[in-house]
Amino acid sequence: MHKSSTLAVPDAPEIPRHVAIIMDGNGRWAKRRHLPRFAGHQRGVEAVRTAIKCCVDRGIEYLTLFAFSSENWRRPAEEVALLMELFTGALTKEVVKMHRNGVRLRVIGDLGRFDSRIQSLIGEAERMTAGNTRLTLTIAANYGGRWDVLQALSRLVKDKPPAADGPIAEADLAPYLSMSYAPEPDLFIRTGGEHRISNFLLWQLAYTELYFTDALWPDFDAELLDQAIAWYRGRERRFGRTSEQVEAGGRQKKGEDAELPAGTSRRTRVNA
Repeated sequence: MHKSSTLAVPDAPEIPRHVAIIMDGNGRWAKRRHLPRFAGHQRGVEAVRTAIKCCVDRGIEYLTLFAFSSENWRRPAEEVALLMELFTGALTKEVVKMHRNGVRLRVIGDLGRFDSRIQSLIGEAERMTAGNTRLTLTIAANYGGRWDVLQALSRLVKDKPPAADGPIAEADLAPYLSMSYAPEPDLFIRTGGEHRISNFLLWQLAYTELYFTDALWPDFDAELLDQAIAWYRGRERRFGRTSEQVEAGGRQKKGEDAELPAGTSRRTRVNA
């Protein structure tokens, strides 16, 4: 179980270990080109392929994409139906490629609203890729951050009814959250020019660095990802501490790393 950033100070790696993205702007991308909105969603799938490859190449371990929120059912019925078609196509055509490239797929959200075929394809994809370790790709579908906290709380209370006078601790709830298998995101990216998190990973983003770009999702490429990572590397991640404490901790870590043999990382030594 990964420690919460509100209970312990996590590592702040120079390359983010976990990147979470709201892929916004597909419809506007299509509209600017006088194309139907669905053309933007199709082009967005290509941007997903690019993002996966870029994360693998840069050593990012977790990539979480907000594909369809619980509020997106409010969109026109025709667009929702086309999105479901696109989701089905991706699950049938892309998963084998991901498996060959060592990508593990997880899908989080209230999946009961999807038809039985989509639910079956999700289950098959997760089973096929379960042993892969190169990158964990999480797709949030029919997902909402408030839903996530509420379903976690409901499951916790059902499994372990709290004492009448006993509070529920954060550590009690954490295993029931949808992303209990992953560390909290280091870097959140939202494309499309909007500056909000739109009910995405409300619990998990507590100490995540939030990056917003005007680029529309179909245009989001390797160069733009690198710009976001460069911005992230310039952030001072304090986790409630002062700048002086962060600087002192950095000096201490450098001193510890200097004790290691040349070309050996502390992670390598721990895993040896």
